[in-house]
Amino acid sequence: MQAHHWATIGESGMLIGMRFLYAIHRYLGRWPFRLLLWPVMLYYFLGRGIARRASLDYLRHLNRDLHGWRTYVKSFRHFIAFGECLLDKALAWNGQLSFEHLPIEGLPALKISLASGQGAVLLVSHFGNMEVSRALAKLEPDIRLTVLVHTKHAQRFNHFLAALNPQSQADLIQVTEVTAATAVLLAERVARGELVVIAADRVPVSAEPRVVTVPFLGSPAPFPVGPFVLAGILKCPVFLLFCPKFADGYRLIFEPFAEVLSLPRATREAALQAAAARFAERLAYYCQQAPLQWFNFFPFWAQPVAIDAPNHTEPRQP
Repeated sequence: MQAHHWATIGESGMLIGMRFLYAIHRYLGRWPFRLLLWPVMLYYFLGRGIARRASLDYLRHLNRDLHGWRTYVKSFRHFIAFGECLLDKALAWNGQLSFEHLPIEGLPALKISLASGQGAVLLVSHFGNMEVSRALAKLEPDIRLTVLVHTKHAQRFNHFLAALNPQSQADLIQVTEVTAATAVLLAERVARGELVVIAADRVPVSAEPRVVTVPFLGSPAPFPVGPFVLAGILKCPVFLLFCPKFADGYRLIFEPFAEVLSLPRATREAALQAAAARFAERLAYYCQQAPLQWFNFFPFWAQPVAIDAPNHTEPRQP
């Protein structure tokens, strides 16, 4: 059976549903939103087979003892958590999510690194809610973020967020792939002390995606090499950033990954494999801590295939 690349999985009517739920939250509050979220997500859970099967596959990788109807209940809860995350993305983008008491772990190490005047690369994932990282701009005014986002990834959702707060687009660079010109631009920003943010858990949007296969939750899975190549080119410190939501709210977690990611020519492939494996291991650790917070609703363990224009109709993670 042919694997589905994440960029071919269309947004379908998900955005219409989220616009409606956002309006409910705006005028009636969180609890009415949550009451209506259940039937909306039940519709997508029942009607969007690729996303549902991907969720079930992920949860079974996470817990090998999960079987039968309990798997489907947990998968539906996964969809509910996704809907809550989409709302929080919109609220964070629009400045309506309070970050006054946001716990931030590992920030001292990052600030010590930035004290030299050089910036860093932040490797992130679709675990938790990366929009919450924008809180750094308010809590730490000296920290500036440049976020790389795929132009083929959830364009309508990005337009929805831009309509909520056009000023928030200022720190986004939309790319299909990182070119030499993009690398030069990012090198300039790192030299100014900025943080470059790039997701390291998505197969590239290209006809021949460059990936390495590393263990992830007990099975081989493809991870992109591009983020690690970029970090090597920029020759700056590399940190991991995770933003899970627990019962008491969101948490920002920074972890040092490399002072400089060295990719010697003679051992380049082995170095990329090792870097991707380390990233996958840390992502797996946090998935175990917050199982419903990794939002990749496509067949992640399937090998990547060449892609053309989007032609499927499944919801996907912005």
